[in-house]
Amino acid sequence: MPSDALIMTLDQGTTSSRAMVFDAKGDVVAVAQEEFTQHFPKPGWVEHEPEDIWTTTLETARRAMKAGEAETGGKVVSIGIANQRETVLVWNRETGKAVHRAIVWQDRRTASMCDALKAGGHEDMVNSRSGLTIDPYFSGTKLRWILENVPEAASLAEAGKLAFGTVDSFLMFQLSGGKTHVTDETNASRTLLYNIREGCWDDELLKLLKVPRSVLPEVKTSAAAFCETVPEWFGRALPVTGVAGDQQAAAFGQACFHPGMVKSTYGTGCFLLANSGEECLTSTNRLLSTVACRTGAAPQFAVEGSIFIAGAVSQWLRDSLQIIKSASETELLAQQAGGNEGVYFVPAFTGLGAPHWDADARGAMFGLTRGTDKADIARAALESVAYQTLDLLTALNADGFDTGRIRVDGGMVANSWFLRFLADVTATTIDRPDMIESTARGAAFLSGLQSGVFDSVEALEALWQSETVFRPSMDAAERKVLVTGWEKAVKTTLYRAQLDRE
Repeated sequence: MPSDALIMTLDQGTTSSRAMVFDAKGDVVAVAQEEFTQHFPKPGWVEHEPEDIWTTTLETARRAMKAGEAETGGKVVSIGIANQRETVLVWNRETGKAVHRAIVWQDRRTASMCDALKAGGHEDMVNSRSGLTIDPYFSGTKLRWILENVPEAASLAEAGKLAFGTVDSFLMFQLSGGKTHVTDETNASRTLLYNIREGCWDDELLKLLKVPRSVLPEVKTSAAAFCETVPEWFGRALPVTGVAGDQQAAAFGQACFHPGMVKSTYGTGCFLLANSGEECLTSTNRLLSTVACRTGAAPQFAVEGSIFIAGAVSQWLRDSLQIIKSASETELLAQQAGGNEGVYFVPAFTGLGAPHWDADARGAMFGLTRGTDKADIARAALESVAYQTLDLLTALNADGFDTGRIRVDGGMVANSWFLRFLADVTATTIDRPDMIESTARGAAFLSGLQSGVFDSVEALEALWQSETVFRPSMDAAERKVLVTGWEKAVKTTLYRAQLDRE
């Protein structure tokens, strides 16, 4: 492989599409990014226009590829894809047009469907096969909703005329000119339809959710020959050789290749993954079992905790409350606040994820006084992400993991105040790497291994470097007071959700 070979990652996220071009050293040489509109048609519903996903992905890819090749004189030889997981698209196989807006992973419209499945006694079966809990977060019930609510969708699906996929599948269908309907096993493992222990679509799960097998994509490992783009998109055909759901891609980009290693990504949401190696562990503390990226024959697994709202709190402060103009302002505001001041924010805009799993919970703020100002609110918003991470770590430790050190990534970790508080409140050492865009880098690593740009996993491991280490320094007594206040706030929020259900 030429030393000037480049890899392009299509990092399709919840609020924006981004393309990044990497060189053979794993360094970024070009970036293009474009936000797109979020749609909230009803409380708890979150949708994207499929055409927005596709056009922003294609446009940013073209810009990044042109810039990267011009900057280096090299050539892009392969493409990797990292995508927002669990978001559901259903499209016509002949036209490539979606039958409905994409239903986003944050969407809670299927909460009553999930409640009915739980009441029917299906949760243990679903968990044992999929590794997941029954929750609107996952793809399966969203797919069922489309089949039940979009006119003619069910009959067209039964006739084999519709295709279902997560965002990676939809993008590869478009990139290949409609020739490829495929996904990777990390994305498949988030659908409620895939048996992670047997490595296949599960007949019992398909039957439970009334999903015809004809709509499902072919499943491959994360480093594989997925498809080839049609020449019209980039001027020449390019192979897609690496695909992973964003959180598994981030773990791979963080070089969390060995059992026990932990990463936590702070993007729109927060997702903590602990590598469990070839063993598919079952959490007794309401965490998830999921498939991790693999490049060899042996399957790889992880235990995961999912937080629905992390960096999205800054978007809320910016767009809804309009107390900041950019996310970077939260760091200075948190410093200005001086202390906690008894203010707690539980950002349950779309329910609470692990370990609570309450789809009906809604956001709440506690401890407000006439003296509460925007600095206190900004600090409470940042603190809420750290407290939620503590909830995940507490559950993970109870499952037998030693989480004395965590590798972090995502846009939110540029905020040093947040990482210092995270280290203090979790009593955990935090490693911020020199490359915080680990999701895109992980997809590039996967693609580059398959296309020959990188020689081995060991070579990738040598590329990971820590930029800053944040060690806990908070007094234990102060930490206990803060954590106790958070626990009370969460209990009150959950109690309110219970009252609403009654």
